[in-house]
Amino acid sequence: MAFFHHWANDPEVTKFLSWEPHGSIEVTKNLLQSWVKDYENPNCYNWAIVYDGNLVGSISLLNPKDDIGEAEAGYCMSKAYWGKGIMAEALAAVLKYSFDEVGFNRIFAKHNIENPNSGKVMRKCGMKYYIETKNAPLALKPDKIVMCDCYEILNPNLAKKS
Repeated sequence: MAFFHHWANDPEVTKFLSWEPHGSIEVTKNLLQSWVKDYENPNCYNWAIVYDGNLVGSISLLNPKDDIGEAEAGYCMSKAYWGKGIMAEALAAVLKYSFDEVGFNRIFAKHNIENPNSGKVMRKCGMKYYIETKNAPLALKPDKIVMCDCYEILNPNLAKKS
């Protein structure tokens, strides 16, 4: 279970995320089983990130809103692969897919202000900063409210149509 051993149980990887490190491999197995079930829904957007044949991270489009054509990007990756441009490549591919194949109008993402490297990934992919906001209490970390920088990118195909 590379997911568990490479990042899901690592407090350094998850410290800026909405979920706690997985305390056991069973937690990871249950999550992966729920993701498999979620794939029955056509609006499920979860991907594994594979680098040199190794599972190194995951990336998702969260809470897709078909009525307004937007979703939130979220991602995490094993710290052994940080700083190699892998996440920016994965995010760029997800953005392209979300605009060209799904037809979303806007993708947004946010990061804890104490994790500026995540903002670098977003900017590298053409996302633009638009606001700093206080993040609402997170379901899995209800006592933790943090300041987040928010970024967005609009579907470039929309500009071509006008």
